[in-house]
Amino acid sequence: MGIKVTKMQGCGNDFVLMDYEEFEKMNFPLDKAAKKLCDRHFGVGADGLIIPNINTQDADIGWFFYNSDGSTAQMCGNGMRCFAKYVYDKGLVKEKEFTVKTLAGIMKPQILDDGTVRVNMSKPILETDRIPFLPNHNLNYKISVKNMIFEGNAVSMGNPHFVIFVAPEDDVMEFAKEYGPIIETGAEFPEKTNVEFVKIKSYKKIELAVWERGCGITLACGTGACASVVAGVLNGFIENCVDVLLPGGQVNVVWNGTPSKPEGDVFLTGPAEYVYTAELS
Repeated sequence: MGIKVTKMQGCGNDFVLMDYEEFEKMNFPLDKAAKKLCDRHFGVGADGLIIPNINTQDADIGWFFYNSDGSTAQMCGNGMRCFAKYVYDKGLVKEKEFTVKTLAGIMKPQILDDGTVRVNMSKPILETDRIPFLPNHNLNYKISVKNMIFEGNAVSMGNPHFVIFVAPEDDVMEFAKEYGPIIETGAEFPEKTNVEFVKIKSYKKIELAVWERGCGITLACGTGACASVVAGVLNGFIENCVDVLLPGGQVNVVWNGTPSKPEGDVFLTGPAEYVYTAELS
C-alpha cells in the first residue's frame, strides 16, 4: 500500500505534509521518517516534515514538526502557513481562523480571502535565559567569526535567532553561507541558533538571508523574518510594518511592540502553495 504525501512551499521554504495514519505505514520513528522523506536525493526532498496532531486538548489542532536532519523545531512561520492551508482544505479544522499547539506555544493562523495566510506568531522573547543566550545582554552583542566581527541581536520567536545587520554593499546570502554554520554552533547558544543577515532597504523594507538551525540555507524563514523585524525596530532601523524580501519571495511582518513596550504580538503574512501530491511506494 502506498504512502500519501503532499509537498507544499512558502516562499520556497518547502515541506512534506502527511496525515498521521500515512506516517504510521512507514513503521519509522518520526525523526527517521523526517530524514528519509526530506532527503533531496533519495526521498521527496524538503526542509521539514509536518504531521497534524488531531488529539490535542489545548487548541483546535496540533502538529509534529521535524527539520530535515531529524531534529525537532519549536516553531516555523512558513511551515505554519502551509500547515494551516493543508488542515483547512482537508477538513481537519472547520474555520479559517484557528489555534495550533506547537512546542513554542499556541499559534493562531488565519487563511485570508486572497489565499495568503496570516499567523499571530505571539510575542518575541527577549530575556536571555529564555532565548536561550548565555551573555547577559541580547542586543548589539559582538561575536568574532573567522576574520570578521559581527554585531548581532539575539531574539526568540519560540526558536532562537541571531540577527545581524550588514552594510548595503554586503551580500547577505554569501555571508549566511560562510558564517552562518559557525555562528549556529557558537558557545553563546546552548541550543544552537538560526542566523539572519539583514540588509535595510528602507524604513519599510528589508532583505535577509538565513542559515537555519537543522536545515542550513533555506529560501525563506518565517520566524527569521519576524525576529529580524523585531531586532530592527528595537534598534530604531525600521518601522513596525515591514515587507521582508527573502530569496524565495516576500512576506509582511507587523510587530505591535516598541523599544519601550516590547510586549506586542508579531504577525506574519505570506503565501502557502501546493507543489504536488503523491503516493510513495
